[in-house]
Amino acid sequence: MSSTNPKTYDPVPAHKVAFLGLGVMGFPMAGHLALAGHHVTVYNRSDAKAKAWQQEFGAQAKGTLAHSATPRGAASNADIVFCCVGNDDDLRSVVLGENGAFAGMAAGSVFVDHTTASADVARELAQAAIECGLQFIDAPVSGGQAGAQNGALTVMCGGDAATFGRVLPVIATFARAVTRLGESGAGQLAKMVNQIAIAGLVQGLSEAVAFGQRAGLDMNEVLGVIGKGAAQSWQMDNRGKTMIEGKFDFGFAVDWMRKDLGLVLDEAKRNGARLPVTALVDQFYADVQQAGGKRWDTSSLITRLK
Repeated sequence: MSSTNPKTYDPVPAHKVAFLGLGVMGFPMAGHLALAGHHVTVYNRSDAKAKAWQQEFGAQAKGTLAHSATPRGAASNADIVFCCVGNDDDLRSVVLGENGAFAGMAAGSVFVDHTTASADVARELAQAAIECGLQFIDAPVSGGQAGAQNGALTVMCGGDAATFGRVLPVIATFARAVTRLGESGAGQLAKMVNQIAIAGLVQGLSEAVAFGQRAGLDMNEVLGVIGKGAAQSWQMDNRGKTMIEGKFDFGFAVDWMRKDLGLVLDEAKRNGARLPVTALVDQFYADVQQAGGKRWDTSSLITRLK
């Protein structure tokens, strides 16, 4: 299966862009940029992954493709540098330092970070960017691997309004919704809101499915009915059937969700928000990890109820 699915791209001027991090999200996101006609240079810690990306998209790309051995090299001469890595420390490692992206970026260019990270690191790097004569947008995404492959991600952005306007048409290459929610850090805080909502929804759906199965109901039939009413949700539409079937070897991994909920709970300690359900569900995910489900989809919460 291709890492991107067919999509019609709105015509925008071709840009010189870099993409740092070719994981399950970054690989197809960078692919959409190439297919839309942008000139893309990629960087990945594993050089083999960067070469594989170039090979996969080379035949279809409308712009030029290249890969670099360092973030600095990839970012050199780019108008916009995109990034999607694992956590705060990974982000700092590709942005800062002698071989970091900021060291190679031209004055006035923009760094767009799609990593789900802390609001603190977003503000830190935004300030570092200003000191280097650059611009920084924190832009975490929602939609999972399927959203990245389909070019249908939701992107939550924080940063300067004029800078956001510059990069919006290019981000739209792999997104269906792109919204600026405030100054630096606002995108990361919005992603935390997203993960809080998902955690509660998945636990509720897990309990509902497990209850219905215990009651002897045909849960595919039940979800088909209640999915047309007030109980409907993305999780029900996209994960209900696989939860019933006990299939979890896909999707957004439990390890990633725990990392995200850790960011949420840390931020809640700072701002005083009370998150009793989120804290409980985080511990439920710890149970799933201990049961061997570190890479299972987040819908695997239901396994605790069996």
